[in-house]
Amino acid sequence: MAGAVVIGAGPGIGRAVAVRFAREGLPIALIARTGRTLRAAAEAVASHGVPVVTAAADSTDRDALGAALDEAVRAHGVPDVVVYNAALIQADAPGELSVRGHMEAWAVNVIGALAAAAHIAPAMAARGGGTFLVTGGMPEPKPEYVSLSLGKAGVRTLVTLLDQTYGPSGVHVASVTVAGPVAPGTAFDPDDIAEHYWRLHVQPRHRWEREALHDGGSR
Repeated sequence: MAGAVVIGAGPGIGRAVAVRFAREGLPIALIARTGRTLRAAAEAVASHGVPVVTAAADSTDRDALGAALDEAVRAHGVPDVVVYNAALIQADAPGELSVRGHMEAWAVNVIGALAAAAHIAPAMAARGGGTFLVTGGMPEPKPEYVSLSLGKAGVRTLVTLLDQTYGPSGVHVASVTVAGPVAPGTAFDPDDIAEHYWRLHVQPRHRWEREALHDGGSR
């Protein structure tokens, strides 16, 4: 197995998803901004006895992100699944955030996912298969979270565009929409949410879904 790549492998969903795929025996590549985050995630994954590689990169730095993905490919081959979990989560009301602030949020929440897909999905398509998953949220926009609401709306459109581009070549593109605050021991426990990523990855092609919704009701 060529393994899984998790971009945004911090505590919460990213780490839980990495562990979930490691439980299935997949080699794991972890990408995050800081070495401290990567070390903690690698320790959680390594307990499952799978090969682990880490690479530090900011998701808004296209060159650095591309280099990190290339490192993952060198270590484990073209991945079976890539999960884009980076996000800038902040409270901001209409008119409160500067133009630069909105651009910075959009760069993390949407453009980083686009850059990752543009870099790695063509190789998946050339191979004839793979999964590219993006963490979504805000199924209903909230005026107290303007930049995040806009970003998650952008994720839905991006997933549609990527599906149209790479889906015919066998790449399953989908999002996992998380409709509440993530916290262990709650209806939005990251371990529960991680199950959606695995389920989407192993779906047969004739049953592919473009979005899985975690609304807390299944706990």
